[in-house]
Amino acid sequence: MKEFIDIYRQNKEEIEQFVIETLENMGDLKRHQNNNFKKLFEIFPSLELAYIADSKTNIQTSPNLYRHKTTHIATGRNRSYLLKNISLKNNEISITKPYVSSATANTCITAIKQEGDEILFFDFELGSLLQKLGFLELHNQLNILNKSFYGGAGISMVILAIFTIGYALVSFLHSIIMQSNFSIEAIFKPVVALTLGLAIFDLAKTILEQEVFFKSYSKNTKNEYRLLIKFLITIIIALLIEALMVVFKIAISDYTQLINAFYLISGVSIIIISLSVFVFLSQREKNYD
Repeated sequence: MKEFIDIYRQNKEEIEQFVIETLENMGDLKRHQNNNFKKLFEIFPSLELAYIADSKTNIQTSPNLYRHKTTHIATGRNRSYLLKNISLKNNEISITKPYVSSATANTCITAIKQEGDEILFFDFELGSLLQKLGFLELHNQLNILNKSFYGGAGISMVILAIFTIGYALVSFLHSIIMQSNFSIEAIFKPVVALTLGLAIFDLAKTILEQEVFFKSYSKNTKNEYRLLIKFLITIIIALLIEALMVVFKIAISDYTQLINAFYLISGVSIIIISLSVFVFLSQREKNYD
């Protein structure tokens, strides 16, 4: 919803001009009430609701007229809240700010026009309106495919993360209880597995949030950078724990193999330096924007 509102604000003048001019070209709008504003629903694919209120009391006098149905549940409601900061002079059409409609639960804007002693309200679903005007690209079939794929991948990763954490706990208990092996290796190996499980789960959670449950329709580079940085930090922590375990094992068993620990720590250090450069360049790009 926030993305829709941001796009609307950036193109507010053009969007409102399109709605107002199209409605004005239809002349007297009240005459379309006889066929439940069918003509307007045909012209505006984004129009989802129309109703009428009394100009003196602001009480809704008509039922809610949808594209394919009519309901009387809202008849008698006071619509004064929609008329705040709205000018109804000289038969002009006014547009409200975006809000969530209680009738449809969609983000919409309302075009309001007074004709005689009645006020006409037309709710336009914001996403459909932005798509119609070319400010937003929505492909329903592709979105279903994307959500299905990302949903399956995300759930699979959650399952793998659970198995990884389960393996860490079982491995630790097996070493301590069954083998009576209370050693550095018995502690560090489960910690590495737990860290990797956490990284996998965190990545899966982010995928499900951004691509399935709260689908993002605009490219947010900031969120992508944050996800990559967070994931890399988790992996670096796991590698550092593994490197520390290698150092302890070599120090206890064979000092001549310390060069291998040095190679591992050097590799992790290169990753840390690369991540630092990436964060620096990303921050500089953000400042330029």
